Amino acid sequence: MSARIYQRPKNAMQSGKALLDLWTLEFTPSEAKKPDPLMGWAGSGDMQQQVILRFPTSEEAKAYADKYGIEAAIHATPPRRLKIQAYADNFR
Repeated sequence: MSARIYQRPKNAMQSGKALLDLWTLEFTPSEAKKPDPLMGWAGSGDMQQQVILRFPTSEEAKAYADKYGIEAAIHATPPRRLKIQAYADNFR
């Protein structure tokens, strides 16, 4: 059982920053999705894909993974680049 630990990036379409400071532990899929013969929906028998755990710090997420024997890879948060610009720059 393997998982990845990451921090969600800010959505470019919204200005809110709620829940961005939490670290997420998601399990990697253990089997590929296949289409259902009747409806054609994609699905699999892997129930771990539905489990998403959130932690305040990456250390707590890693400690949880170590406690339960989960191989976890921590993905670093990409740096936030701010483009500082004045409103008057739109008219130059």
